[in-house]
Amino acid sequence: MAARDRLLEAAARLFYARGIGATGIDTITAEAGVAKMSLYNNFASKDELVQAYLVQREEEWMTLYEARVRVAETPAQRVLAVFDAYLEHADAAYVHGFRGCGLLNAAAELASDSPGRLIVRRHKERVEALMREHLRDVTTDGEAWAEHLSFILEGAVSRAGLEANPNRLLHARQLATQLLDAVQLPAQ
Repeated sequence: MAARDRLLEAAARLFYARGIGATGIDTITAEAGVAKMSLYNNFASKDELVQAYLVQREEEWMTLYEARVRVAETPAQRVLAVFDAYLEHADAAYVHGFRGCGLLNAAAELASDSPGRLIVRRHKERVEALMREHLRDVTTDGEAWAEHLSFILEGAVSRAGLEANPNRLLHARQLATQLLDAVQLPAQ
């Protein structure tokens, strides 16, 4: 495995388990089994490594979502694919346990104007846009419904992280199902 990949894997494990601020370059390079110079040959700074981690984390989530949405047959199932991708991410075998959304955890540590925080914001906006897209053709209130479902999802992700288990995400999915049933989305 290339040094860049080893560094990203090590950073992902450590940033998620310990946080960005609590994880130093020496710890990352030791975990990756590479020399410190390898880090700087692949990333201009720790900030650049953080940004690469955040992009990789979003790509992982998108892969989970895309696999689920491909088999969804109705608009409601496509919306629920968003919830299911979060659940699948929560069920990943984290060495130090589930701590919630890695993107939100990182954003909490970053300055409000940092490039990394912008990556997180764009991801969350993208998630809401995906729901809005699935709802657009079946309800005139797609914008409002997407926002409501996004609030439910993000609240559940936060609580699930605090409680170190995905139960809140399961409950959020059930709530979303009930709300989608109330909208009476037609089968397509």
